[in-house]
Amino acid sequence: MKPIRLRVRARLASAAAVVAALGLALTGLPGLTGEADAAPMPAKPLDKGIPCKDYFDLADDLQAIAELPEFDASRAKAHWDTYDYVNPGKQWDGLERPSEEDIDRLKDLEKQPPKSQPKDRIYWAWLAARESNPGTWDDWSHWRDVRLIRNSGNDPRGKAFEKKVIKDHGLIGPEWICQKEVEFKDPDTGKTHRRQLDAYNTKTKQILEIKSNGQPDPKQRPKDIAWSKDKNWRQSSMKYVYGQPQEKSAATLKQELSKNAPGRVTEYNYRSDKVEKAPGGGVRAKSTNMQPPGKPPTTGGGANDLIRESRANPKAMAEFLNKKNAADPSRLSPRGAGGVDFTTLDLRYVGKPVKGEGLDYGFSATEDPEEKSGWGGKEKAQLISDAFLTWLALTPDKFWVNLNPDEPNRVMDAQFGKTDAGRILLEADLRMKHDFFKAMDPKTDLGKRFWASLPKVNGRPCFAGIRNWIEPKTATVREQDGGIYILDAPLKLESTPQDFTSDPGGDQICDPTEAERDQAQQVIDRMIVPEVEKTINTAPQYADLRRVHTARVAAEWIRLQDAKTPTDYRAIINSNDVSSWPLRAPNQNWDKNELFKKYRDIFLNGEFQYDVDTDEGVMVYIVGGVDFSKQPKRNISKTEFTTGHSNLPRQTQTSVKTLTDNAKDDDGNVLLLGGNTTSTDTGGGGDEPGPDPTPTPTPAEPGGPTDRPTTPGPDPSTPPATGGSTGGQNDPDPDGDLADTGSDTPIGLIAGIAAALAALGGGLIWWKRRRTAVQE
Repeated sequence: MKPIRLRVRARLASAAAVVAALGLALTGLPGLTGEADAAPMPAKPLDKGIPCKDYFDLADDLQAIAELPEFDASRAKAHWDTYDYVNPGKQWDGLERPSEEDIDRLKDLEKQPPKSQPKDRIYWAWLAARESNPGTWDDWSHWRDVRLIRNSGNDPRGKAFEKKVIKDHGLIGPEWICQKEVEFKDPDTGKTHRRQLDAYNTKTKQILEIKSNGQPDPKQRPKDIAWSKDKNWRQSSMKYVYGQPQEKSAATLKQELSKNAPGRVTEYNYRSDKVEKAPGGGVRAKSTNMQPPGKPPTTGGGANDLIRESRANPKAMAEFLNKKNAADPSRLSPRGAGGVDFTTLDLRYVGKPVKGEGLDYGFSATEDPEEKSGWGGKEKAQLISDAFLTWLALTPDKFWVNLNPDEPNRVMDAQFGKTDAGRILLEADLRMKHDFFKAMDPKTDLGKRFWASLPKVNGRPCFAGIRNWIEPKTATVREQDGGIYILDAPLKLESTPQDFTSDPGGDQICDPTEAERDQAQQVIDRMIVPEVEKTINTAPQYADLRRVHTARVAAEWIRLQDAKTPTDYRAIINSNDVSSWPLRAPNQNWDKNELFKKYRDIFLNGEFQYDVDTDEGVMVYIVGGVDFSKQPKRNISKTEFTTGHSNLPRQTQTSVKTLTDNAKDDDGNVLLLGGNTTSTDTGGGGDEPGPDPTPTPTPAEPGGPTDRPTTPGPDPSTPPATGGSTGGQNDPDPDGDLADTGSDTPIGLIAGIAAALAALGGGLIWWKRRRTAVQE
């Protein structure tokens, strides 16, 4: 009788056979260890190690670029750089979950599929992990991103950083031995620990423990404590070399060791950013960020890996991070998507767009040191990319939105209304109106002072109808080496009295004179406008508006470059075809007319009811566009740029390849991540269709502000002028301003920066609904 086979679980009875088949150490996948204890093996002789020069195959005439410091030291930010390595698992970062047919075909296999079927081998390994750890690896993408990809990169990354440290410091003399095994005995416990040293100097007896991340391996902690107590090693010293910012555990271990070995334990923060590459073959995750249509998607870049790891929402991201941390309790993996607050993602750099060579681009984002963020990366990067390409594709005469209760048929251009950039501008206009009148709440200190400061007509606080809109302040940029660094692109709130023909009904509070209108507006400009403007520039609810604004800055720069020399974007500039960048889910059914109806309802019926003190007692006051056509810029001088952002060019170029920091002393929590629209990250050979796909676990000139445009944005009753950029037939001005944007009057950078993104209207009419008794 044929015995019953328990599918995957039965296949795992012989862990050694599975490990041999997969090419894994026992820790490569959870649940692969056998249940029976193996017989004790005799201790093998200590490995004498290999001269570091030979171990890393370094040249005899190697010239060091740095000297190994004697005491605690940190690498100067001006010297930060990168190192490369190949992660064998990364070639499968685009492999999707197996189909049900694949699962049914593989789940009962007695043996692992052959190497000629790499995808089946991976799927088989996942099914084994899922069966052995129910609930842990049910999600295919969790297992792929954590076990298959992250774990397989730990060892090659560590070895690559070790090589970099040895090479950069010229540690190639015969006295430097790598991978030497030694024994430390802890006199307090009596236990002897076997320890492999990354590098050891036989003359000075200095030990180098080299870590590509920012913390020591917890498994090595008792061994190093034993070293600090072992009398046979009292003449030796230990230097920890870290490639990333130190974790708290690093300082804690150093303090503990220094108590036992005073003066013999030092740290060296040798900051270097890893650039992870993939072998050839496999199935890759690819990106179309910032790419014109028709170009092949790319792999690699500082942003792509993190965006792939990012999940759609906080709940899904927390689940992924929990699995990642459980699989890597020693935190050997480098920082990932969890440390990036994608809600702050913004486009801050585009390079010189050379046709056929792609475009370098760089995002910035706030760091989360606790690594509990990371969701929404794909959504925000997609939004930036879509907005950037939308600004290029549409002629600037279409960049307007108009919330005016008197003009329901002219809310926004039809094509612009099919894009997320248009949606965000219109939604931001409505949100700004809400926040504007919310700031008037008399229950707040600001609101109370505001109503008390207004002119009174017949004893009642009085001001006229208002039109508010958002427009850019002077942007601070640096145009350098054919690219542009967007250092600051603030927005400002404008407000002016405005009368409307639409009548919301009710009793009008007052009919102010011209002098009273001006006096009231001065109060509004002094008290309400600054508060709301601050909200627009800092609050999360306007982050998408700020994102599409900086994307517009970058897009207009590309227009200028394309006017000089054709770029990869020439075919789409002014094409008025936005079909490749439609409204994305969950906003695919968004309708500008529905938003206008919401706005008009607020206009007619009010949104807030405020009890305001008047000479007649307490009265109930009921209250309730974005214009980017004016954007001067200041192209700061090289001296000013170097003084304030000396490391930014180098770090930006690093971010095209990998995640890094901006290396700015007063702003160190800003991360940089980017890419290139044609580059790939293939950096190592791979047999076809790919090498063994299973993971390998880790062993242990000054420019002043440009003049404001002489042609103002259109007013609420005048449609924007037609026409638009010709793709760059006009000459730029001497300050590096952008090409004209549809007018005979040149508008500078970033004056073209939003040519007529006008929220042209949006007003307030307020009135009295009822009078209440004086409150006692």
